[in-house]
Amino acid sequence: MKKLCRNQQLKQLGSQTFDILVIGGGATGAGIALDAASRGLSVALVERNDFASGTSSHSSKLIHGGVRYLEAAVTRLDLAQWRLVREALRERAILLDIAPHLIRPLRTLVPARSWYQLLRHRIGLWLYDRAAGRTLIAPSTLLSCQQMLASFPHLESTRLKGGVAYHDASFDDARMVISLLLTAVQRGAVIANHMETEGFEETNGRLSAARVTNRLDGSRHQVRARVIINATGPYSDHLRQLEHPANKSRLTLSRGSHLVLDKSWSPANDALLIPSTSDGRVLFVLPWQGHTLIGTTDVPASIQDDLLPAREEEQYLLDHLQQWFAVDTCTHNILARWAGLRPLIATSATDTAGIVREHLVETGRKGLVSVLGGKWTTYRKMAEEAVDHAIVTARLQPSGPCVTRTLKLLGTEGYTPGLAGQLMTGFGLAEDIALHLVHAYGGLAQTLLEHAGQQGHRRLLAGHPYIRAEIAWAREREMAMTNEDILLRRLRIGMLDEQAACRLAARIALET
Repeated sequence: MKKLCRNQQLKQLGSQTFDILVIGGGATGAGIALDAASRGLSVALVERNDFASGTSSHSSKLIHGGVRYLEAAVTRLDLAQWRLVREALRERAILLDIAPHLIRPLRTLVPARSWYQLLRHRIGLWLYDRAAGRTLIAPSTLLSCQQMLASFPHLESTRLKGGVAYHDASFDDARMVISLLLTAVQRGAVIANHMETEGFEETNGRLSAARVTNRLDGSRHQVRARVIINATGPYSDHLRQLEHPANKSRLTLSRGSHLVLDKSWSPANDALLIPSTSDGRVLFVLPWQGHTLIGTTDVPASIQDDLLPAREEEQYLLDHLQQWFAVDTCTHNILARWAGLRPLIATSATDTAGIVREHLVETGRKGLVSVLGGKWTTYRKMAEEAVDHAIVTARLQPSGPCVTRTLKLLGTEGYTPGLAGQLMTGFGLAEDIALHLVHAYGGLAQTLLEHAGQQGHRRLLAGHPYIRAEIAWAREREMAMTNEDILLRRLRIGMLDEQAACRLAARIALET
């Protein structure tokens, strides 16, 4: 894997007229860049902040069909929700295949406090199995109280009747975006982060270029393209109104908040779905990178909102956790807290939790193609539809059809389930470090270690699996331009343990 020099990428941005310019470096934008590049189209991508700095790194880390959507489909006879579940389950199978180092099956337990609840959960998850069809990871199963407590010893057991286990998948969202983008670069895409789009140029009434500013040094650039795709998630309406001020807003925004607790809440690496809340939602208790995520909320939001949980949301999550666990949540430290904005296609619904997570691809008055709505699990399908749409809109000439259903992402080559053990033996690594490297970089972990030298193998921070070599790797090969880029989206420690991230930031500053 070659080094990725941002300055060289910036020079290439101004050197040609691209077939496609993608604005937005999250899941959808990265997926579009890879799809277009793998069809032989010339593609550039610019991102205002860092790659995956918005919604795409603030998810619940689940690749799933959506049990809640299935319940809505059945109870309301909602065909749109049913289609969404089926599509998401198909995409789940594809993603497990193309990025097995980043996406792994996750057993999820649903507790029941009455025999009726147990029967309801069993039937619902049997339907979920049927919806998955041939893509089923493993059949759902009934669990006794003892089996539930074996995975979650601190569950409140006095009313517990048992539960049901089913499988979805867990992943590293920010590193998935990085992997998509680096795979796109391998196929000729040109990418640059910290580049803000401030306006457009027109030719014969159609957009022909974007005016972008380098937020790191203030330099201005023009990127020419035959078609421009708006993949800016919650900020899509802003870009649409840059195209034409008369464009009406198409999105309703919702904030989803998460808390991070220690590993003791999910000691067996299983997830727990809390099946009902005071506002009719579900909550997840999720194992992730040696910690436990609690989430998520779903409250109306605006683009100006601070992306931290409101005090009421934090209390909401802790209160519901307290209802299901026989542990005082007040005695446990919250290690990190964060929130993300969901871009939902606007409807007449007043409750954002009830809005279907569908997506829409549309062309604006001057040719701007906007990808609106959607969810992480269906990013690949959204990208495929967006590129199909752009090809027709701009009369592009791809060299072939979409291949992203089977295109393995960077890091898949050389990855095997036994790779961590090989790294432990070959490089003398501790188990937690080896597992972290394999799950973050896949087969590239071997390359990272070989380039690092013995000093690079040293642990950066006690109690965390990150090593010194990852800092240089992030800067030289993953376009990490700031400490925040490294801590939040390359190593992820800033999303897991805020105090540890501050200590590590100080150490990085000393070594820079």
